[in-house]
Amino acid sequence: MVQDIYIIDDNINTTERLKDIFKYDKEYNFQNVRTEEIEIALRNIPSLIIINEDNINRDIVELCSTIRVNEDNSITPIIVESSNTEKKHILKVLETKVEYYIKKPVEEQYIYHTIKNLIRLISTNRRVSPLTGLPGNVQIHAELKKRVLNDEDFAVLYLDLDNFKSYNDIYGFVKGDEIIKFTAQTIVENIHKLKNNDSFVGHIGGDDFVAIISETNYDDVCQNIMGEFDRKVVEYFTEEDRNRGYLEVVNRKGVLEQFPLTSISIGVVEVDSGRFDNILEIGEIGAQVKNNAKTVMGSSYVINRRQEYAFEKAY
Repeated sequence: MVQDIYIIDDNINTTERLKDIFKYDKEYNFQNVRTEEIEIALRNIPSLIIINEDNINRDIVELCSTIRVNEDNSITPIIVESSNTEKKHILKVLETKVEYYIKKPVEEQYIYHTIKNLIRLISTNRRVSPLTGLPGNVQIHAELKKRVLNDEDFAVLYLDLDNFKSYNDIYGFVKGDEIIKFTAQTIVENIHKLKNNDSFVGHIGGDDFVAIISETNYDDVCQNIMGEFDRKVVEYFTEEDRNRGYLEVVNRKGVLEQFPLTSISIGVVEVDSGRFDNILEIGEIGAQVKNNAKTVMGSSYVINRRQEYAFEKAY
């Protein structure tokens, strides 16, 4: 995964220096941002922000405070490079929740390992789901907002499992967690197979997932996910349940009920510039198309296409 690192500096010297230091680390993308372009850095939610205090025309404390107030960048780490060694000044900067204040001149190996370690730490911390290792709601919302603000064309896949509660009732939560991890792996592997696609996969919680992908053949993506899921999910059932083709669960009234084996439903929302005013609208349409998919027996998907906003297709 490419790590976007924004250098706030009114000349390009710092950016060029870091590009040279990281010339063999292709996953790091350094971009220079002038002080007056700070909104660009905030809108794109970089992995890391580095500020060269000596080369900006804005108060460093005010600038860092502005970054921290921005909800989407509240956990984006900040490094300040400066020749100001006054203790009082350094403490004021650190009070704005800046991670590192590095005094100039900056030794190459020091800044190299500081950046790499900070990126590694924040990447680990952003994996808020200990079960699947996938980003949670904060990162999902930030990713959606970034793409909407940048007028990108993309699609959002809302995925969840059918009859998962019945599975948990019979097999228990430990086995249920195994199916959740299997589902996450199936989604991630199929999404990451897409070539030249700026993709993102998140875990909303429980058996609910989100995938964000650039323009592609969404029918193929959904069919591949469903196909692999249906082939492999049977491994999580006993031979008796597999042969019978359904689960038997006694409800609260003592009545024996039958439920189909666990399947996956996918609702796809195509997004283009101007279609939605905010991410809440995307979520509302996503809930509708996913619910439509769940009305179909077994694994299925529904696509809400941008060309004809009311057109939906179920499989």
